[in-house]
Amino acid sequence: MKNKTNNAINKIIAIVVILAIITILYLAYLLFIKQEVSYASTDTEAVQYEIINNININMEEVISNQTNQPIREEIITEEVDLEYITKYTNNPNLPKGMIQVLQEGIEGKQQVIMKKTYQGDECIKEEQIGNQVTKAAVNKMVQVGTGNYSSDYEIKVGDTLYVTANFLAVRVNPDESSEKIITVYQDSEVKLLQMKEEWYQIKYQTYTGWAKADCFTYLDPKANLEEQDTASSSQYTKQELLNQLSFNMALNKPSGLSLEQFKKIFENEERDTKNIFANNAQYFYYAEKQYNVNGVFLAAVAIHESGWGGSSIATDKNNLFGYGAYDRNPYDSAYEFSDYSEGIDLLARVFVKYYLNPEGTKIYDGNVADGCYYNGNTLTAVNQRYATDKNWANGVYYWMEYLYNNL
Repeated sequence: MKNKTNNAINKIIAIVVILAIITILYLAYLLFIKQEVSYASTDTEAVQYEIINNININMEEVISNQTNQPIREEIITEEVDLEYITKYTNNPNLPKGMIQVLQEGIEGKQQVIMKKTYQGDECIKEEQIGNQVTKAAVNKMVQVGTGNYSSDYEIKVGDTLYVTANFLAVRVNPDESSEKIITVYQDSEVKLLQMKEEWYQIKYQTYTGWAKADCFTYLDPKANLEEQDTASSSQYTKQELLNQLSFNMALNKPSGLSLEQFKKIFENEERDTKNIFANNAQYFYYAEKQYNVNGVFLAAVAIHESGWGGSSIATDKNNLFGYGAYDRNPYDSAYEFSDYSEGIDLLARVFVKYYLNPEGTKIYDGNVADGCYYNGNTLTAVNQRYATDKNWANGVYYWMEYLYNNL
């Protein structure tokens, strides 16, 4: 009897609970879903309109959007090329501005520790926080002419050429990885058979093969070099160069300035208080000649980044670009060079290899562009990955225009 009474009580409680839930749901419907709104009419009575809100929320989209908003960081290790350093020496017996390679540069390898910051799936910042060299690079050795004469002679098929490198590999094909046939030495005489981009096919004694074009000269080392060629170096006029200048100009092309014009744009420059740019103007020209990059652009970046060489990194480390500096410890992490020419040469290659040319483009020394930071060959394109400052491109262009007008 007692059990029957308990069952009856439980049924009553269940019915009460169900009725309460139904009541709450109905009240919620009235309060949040169904609304009555009164609008003014032309008579004295209010007209009633029923509005049913059509609530259609995509919960997966909301969750996805919320998930993409937080910023996250990721630490990764990558193996990358270790760029070689170029060492320059002057040779007064060569025509002014002539470049001869004594030793080819060979890139090394290094493991780089990168901190990448993401917002959702987008990488918004990259910062190098450490590195370890796994294969040392071999420096490039270059001598440049400082004689009192200049040369415009263009090498052609059939010419007799002379090796400028201390030793030079002659290969089966025009490729660094191709099998070596023989090694030839400085001042060896060869015959030019064919020209292919940055490679020459040459005949040496009974051997025929390919070697790097920048390791040869048409000047006979045993003869009076000044008597072999005394042509004056051609150059564009100031107006012709200014006509080529624009914010959207391609930077993976030489500016066209002669060696003398590069020196002129820094002559008597009051902002260059330490004469850093005046004393190193020629290296922007040499970078143009070797790597197919606008040397005035390089100079403008150096001015912008170093404050005309006044920054502590520029002064103490001969680093005009702040290269290698990362936010966590910019001064200590910045590269140190033995002189300014090394940094200018290195940054020219960095821009050409990583920023100014798409992946696979044939560039200097028989190499191809990596293109990992390529967005185009203009200032705006380089700005996207080179500098976090969105006004960087405008600042660099200001100095480019300033230097062009110094001609």
